Amino acid sequence: MRVPHFLGPAECRAVTEALDRLPTAPYDRGRVPTRVLRFGPALNDHRLPGGVLDADRYWAQADAARTAWDRAAVRPDAVAHAMDRIGEAWGAPVGPATIGGREAFGGTVREIETGLLMHFDDINREFPDGLFDQHVIGQLAFNLYVDVPSGGGATFVWRHRWEPADEDHREAYGYRPGAVAGCQRVELPPSLGAGLLFDPAHFHAVEPNRGGGRRIAFAFFLGITTGGRLVVWS
Repeated sequence: MRVPHFLGPAECRAVTEALDRLPTAPYDRGRVPTRVLRFGPALNDHRLPGGVLDADRYWAQADAARTAWDRAAVRPDAVAHAMDRIGEAWGAPVGPATIGGREAFGGTVREIETGLLMHFDDINREFPDGLFDQHVIGQLAFNLYVDVPSGGGATFVWRHRWEPADEDHREAYGYRPGAVAGCQRVELPPSLGAGLLFDPAHFHAVEPNRGGGRRIAFAFFLGITTGGRLVVWS
């Protein structure tokens, strides 16, 4: 689902200018071979073998990111705005997922230049013994574009979920195109100020930018709990 004008052009411009006050860093090129700058930790990046969270490193980075966000005083607060609007549509407030009573970080910022490999996201597969205090039975991905390139940067989503045979097509953190040969797909170009909501258990990828401009988006996951509430993490 795409929601146009989730933020207005002036709000996007104000947010983008404020983002320069945030500390960003590239992903480890050994794990993510394309160039991606990001702010804020993701649970996936702190997953140890066996689906266990590297808690000390994760919480240290989460606390540092929250401090940097407060200091940067990004206004409008795109993450809070998105959670409020989604909560209004859902009919109940949206809040962070918790781990041992502590709030998970939600709302990473990523600038993607050369695309992302095809991959999928599934918190229950990544942490099979459970991670959150809440029981998540469904997962959605949300992106909010605050700057877009003149061409490219589209998100592709395939009608395909992981199956064991896909491991024959493994590449770094993702998969080669052969894993989705013959599968239907949709192409979702980024649009300034638009929100995008989709099921990340389906294989998806981001194409490289073409022409001028930057592709900057806020991103978080929404989990649907057994109690019918929505919780957020990155």
